[in-house]
Amino acid sequence: MLTTAIFPSRYVQGRNALEQLGSELARFGSTALALLDPFADDHLGAIVASACAGQIDCQRVRFAGECCDEEIARLLTMACESKPQVVLGMGGGKALDTAKALAYELGVPVAIVPTLASSDAPCSALSVIYTASGEFKRYLVLPRNPDLVLVDSQVIAQAPARFLVSGMGDALATWFEAEDCRIRGAANMTGRPGPRTAHVLARFCYDTLLQYGPLALQACRQQVVTPALEHVIEANTLLSGLGFESGGLAAAHAIHNGFTALPETHHYWHGEKVAFGVLSMLMLRDSEPALIDEVYDFCIAIGLPVTLADIGLQDVSDEALLRAAELACAPGESIHNEPFPVDARSVLAAMRTADAEGRRRKVA
Repeated sequence: MLTTAIFPSRYVQGRNALEQLGSELARFGSTALALLDPFADDHLGAIVASACAGQIDCQRVRFAGECCDEEIARLLTMACESKPQVVLGMGGGKALDTAKALAYELGVPVAIVPTLASSDAPCSALSVIYTASGEFKRYLVLPRNPDLVLVDSQVIAQAPARFLVSGMGDALATWFEAEDCRIRGAANMTGRPGPRTAHVLARFCYDTLLQYGPLALQACRQQVVTPALEHVIEANTLLSGLGFESGGLAAAHAIHNGFTALPETHHYWHGEKVAFGVLSMLMLRDSEPALIDEVYDFCIAIGLPVTLADIGLQDVSDEALLRAAELACAPGESIHNEPFPVDARSVLAAMRTADAEGRRRKVA
């Protein structure tokens, strides 16, 4: 059987890693376009300028807020005039995905600097494209992974802890989805099954979260860098990215995509909705009760959603939830990588059961 795995070319992580940004970028050329989200632009723009000074000419551009075709087109017009030799994306997941899509359109390398450990977007050869109003539109599968991913752990530690928790929610899905893809023999993001390496990394991601997640959360709340926080940053960013991309996606992310059709969920982070997708997936796949206990206990311990109310859907009707389930089951969605037939009614039942179990455990 032919298997394929893909990885970023270079991964740098540690306290004050931003100091190395200029020398790392200079490996790709003498000019860069740096796309910074508003937080990064306001709080880290001067550090970027200082790190790049004398190393590479860097044009800073402020991200408009949504990874959509309109924003990519705006940036492409700008970049066609300045002709950068490398694109830098800095900020949250949507800014990073936009930078990757822009670099692809320009045919230049891309460097990624996440300011949050809130998703596994940084390492992937993938941009998730939304509509201008924030609904999921499509996956843009890119021909290669980022050329550089640089993570400054001190920057991650300064962010509100909710972002780290959201990243753990996204990473929580990695092993469950990769495992179901392995059982099914389903394709990963390359269109081929993943090798054993991908599945081992996915399991290591899950084990790291359970072992270090609560300790990492305490460090982040104190805005300090500890070994536990470093481990979870690596799990959220690198291990989860490698695991989902080379292991494969399944029900949890498809259910997340379904939730994007419900406006009430738009104020919640990607990983928060994915986490509830994981709980729904556990019900859908008839997981062992001990495993269900373990995942609910972990989610409750670090503050991940365990009920529909936790993602803004406290009064959601069956009709609205069925719309989300139908979107999750759309042709080509990753839910069809599950090793059993899935339809919208079964997904609705799994969502309702996961919600009821979460409410029971909260009361207990």
